[in-house]
Amino acid sequence: MPTVDVYDLDRKKTGEITLADPVFGAESRPHLYYDVVRAQLLSRRQGTAATKKRSMVSGSTRKVYRQKGTGRARHGDSRSPIYERGGVVFGPQPRPWDVKVPKKVRRAALTSALSDRLRQGCLWVVEDLEIGEIKTKRVAEVLGRFDLSSALLVDVDNRTLSLSCRNLPKAKYLSARGLNVFDVLKYDHLMLTRRAVEAIEGALKP
Repeated sequence: MPTVDVYDLDRKKTGEITLADPVFGAESRPHLYYDVVRAQLLSRRQGTAATKKRSMVSGSTRKVYRQKGTGRARHGDSRSPIYERGGVVFGPQPRPWDVKVPKKVRRAALTSALSDRLRQGCLWVVEDLEIGEIKTKRVAEVLGRFDLSSALLVDVDNRTLSLSCRNLPKAKYLSARGLNVFDVLKYDHLMLTRRAVEAIEGALKP
């Protein structure tokens, strides 16, 4: 089982923690990332884009002018797609975008991503992430002490930290319940609290 140092917010070592091998010492499976991330991003799409077909556009069905004798091209009604206010041909219609990925695959991809971060030396464990007040500058100072230019901060429930991270372009807060493969891979470093580690291990251990 891997053992890592635990720090406070001043980057002073306060102890050690032993991480669960099935969660933080799992085999690297990068081939799973594509399917899981793709499904996650597609699930964000509403699928409500829609255009009106020829039969849906309001307007008369009367022929715009006679068939012959005008010297112009033949036309039907004004709802034809070649008119500016006509219907749309092959336009988008409401559809579901969800892609189903087996639970075991999602779990394996997440444990692989967490384990890769640990092997790369990009996983940090801190006692807590209590910054006392809603202040973006305070979070930026903490990231600066750890030399983290891009980081995902994970705690169990920390509204103050969540609000303080909103204006940081390369930092994000997540609750341990919302931990996902996309965000773990997106940010260069992962910072977990002791409570977050326990919650993650409790959710992912077989």
